[in-house]
Amino acid sequence: MEFTGNESEQITKTEAIAWTTSYREAHPNSVRAHAFGKNKIQDLLNQSGCVGLRAYYAIDNTGAKQLVLVGVDQHGEDLYDGVILDRANPCPNDCAENSPLNS
Repeated sequence: MEFTGNESEQITKTEAIAWTTSYREAHPNSVRAHAFGKNKIQDLLNQSGCVGLRAYYAIDNTGAKQLVLVGVDQHGEDLYDGVILDRANPCPNDCAENSPLNS
């Protein structure tokens, strides 16, 4: 599958609120979000041949939910020998308290 850098779609705030609410209701004691810094994401995107990123659901060695980010090339292949991100700030504890996506 060819990747152009235009993969995914914007969704409305209403959809985002409904979807995140559904997740919180289905998984009340789970990690709700991961915050990644702009500079780290830019490092990932600046890799040679990178046209996007892929997010993998993961569980670390402590049993905590994680989100692993890896660059993707134009052929949809992971750039797994390059920058791979995790150890993001999880919510809870690092949450956007006033966001409708978290309340």
